[in-house]
Amino acid sequence: MANTTTKAHLAVLAANAIYGINFNVAKLIMPSFIQPFGFIFLRVSGALILFGTISLFLKKETIQRADWPRFIACGVFGVAINQLFFFGGLNLTTPINAAIIMITTPILVMVLGALFLKEKLTTAKTIGLLLGVVGALSIITSGGKGFSIGGSTALGDLMILINATSYAVYMILVKPLMRTYSTMFVITRVFLIGFIGVIPFGWKQVMDIQWHTFTAHTWGCLAFVVIGTTFFAYLLNTYGLSKISPSVVSFYIYLQPFLAASFAMYWGTDTLTTLKVFSALLIFIGVYLISKKPSSSLKTI
Repeated sequence: MANTTTKAHLAVLAANAIYGINFNVAKLIMPSFIQPFGFIFLRVSGALILFGTISLFLKKETIQRADWPRFIACGVFGVAINQLFFFGGLNLTTPINAAIIMITTPILVMVLGALFLKEKLTTAKTIGLLLGVVGALSIITSGGKGFSIGGSTALGDLMILINATSYAVYMILVKPLMRTYSTMFVITRVFLIGFIGVIPFGWKQVMDIQWHTFTAHTWGCLAFVVIGTTFFAYLLNTYGLSKISPSVVSFYIYLQPFLAASFAMYWGTDTLTTLKVFSALLIFIGVYLISKKPSSSLKTI
């Protein structure tokens, strides 16, 4: 059991490491080569093809009639709304606004988990969550760029908040499905439903792509985003959800700013500071506290 839990934590950590790299890769081709919704169309359709191909060689499963509404909701909240509102919102707000608003996701997951999955909201989890918030905020704001809600960014800020909420809802909705179906079966069906929702928004922008302008570097970046950020990251996160609670999986979001900064340092576009080391330490302590199994000696909120 401990070995399985460790694998789940490593899978989620790997997924967030991929997301951390993605911050530095996706911006190299969007919107210069591909517009946001067209980019989503390619991401979702490409990952769906990969998931579907692998599913052909696995045990056949069928969705039970009672589970169809949950599968549809997972596709809508976890793929369609999640992807469309994030990229659409990012175009209308600042990166720092988006990063800070995304910090609400683990908070929402923890609250929803307590309400609908009966997860215990312990003092240790609450402290861990607060440490994660402080650590992530410290890294995000260390560049000295301003954060402001409203004005010209109001619509974009709202879209990012909807994105964060939709992903939190998805993580709560998909957890019960993992008890009945295999990871690959769930994620393939979720992506198929989500893709249907993405088609009306992304089709025209895909048709407008000037493929002849793509260089080998552009194709490499696109391949990483489709195969790495979408296929592997979703697969790893979904596997993690099948073994550990949604609140623990969502908490790893706080590591993304640190991981993004780490990769930027590796590429020579950022530097290591004492603040970043301290912030990372706070986040790792938060991960430990929030993933601890509640015991009778722990207070619940």
